[in-house]
Amino acid sequence: MQHPKLQAEIREKLGKKVKQLRHDGKMPANVYGKHIDSRAIQVSYADFLPMYKELGETGIIDLVIDGSAVPVLIKNPQVNYKSNTPFHVDFYQVNLKEKIKTSVPVKLVGEPQAVTDKLGLLMQVLNEIEIEALPEALPEAIEADTTTLAEVGEMLEVSDLTAPDGVTILAEPDQVVAQISELVQVEKEPEPVAAEPIEGEAGVEGETPAEGEATSEEATTEETSKEKAE
Repeated sequence: MQHPKLQAEIREKLGKKVKQLRHDGKMPANVYGKHIDSRAIQVSYADFLPMYKELGETGIIDLVIDGSAVPVLIKNPQVNYKSNTPFHVDFYQVNLKEKIKTSVPVKLVGEPQAVTDKLGLLMQVLNEIEIEALPEALPEAIEADTTTLAEVGEMLEVSDLTAPDGVTILAEPDQVVAQISELVQVEKEPEPVAAEPIEGEAGVEGETPAEGEATSEEATTEETSKEKAE
């Protein structure tokens, strides 16, 4: 099987000097493996980012160093959360004929019956799961079918998952993957009650004025009469 090739160079700049590399469009990295010593390298951002978006941490890349290609997996990407861009990464050299252990995402699929019936909420408890497989058989994720969850309190466990061919799930069988929790009821605030007017105070429009007080209409009529008299 052919893998995408990524050119790499031995890195001379270490420590704080790697800032200059990033200004030059290079990303600092390390390559290591079971039977090799760790080496400091650098790769082009423009070449690396499309591969990372497509392959994630489960796709094989042929890393080319000094003209020789070695199969690697992307490991431990350190991401700048403001730009959502990796600023350092490790490459793990693998033997394509030896199984490796790694963690992959758990992907929930389907809508639970309890959610459809508005009885509860689906909560994901396990986001990653440890598996073992040959490097070229690593799945992007392990899917968990949630459609059978019909009641509050029902759950999916690791034992309910189906692994792809050639993949062994290493997590404990009784570990909870997802479950249905109760809906959160939001209490409505009571509607405000109109306050009763205090005895002796003027009320709202339409109420009888206190003794000795004239209504606005009477006051207007009285003023008009005075004007005519003048």
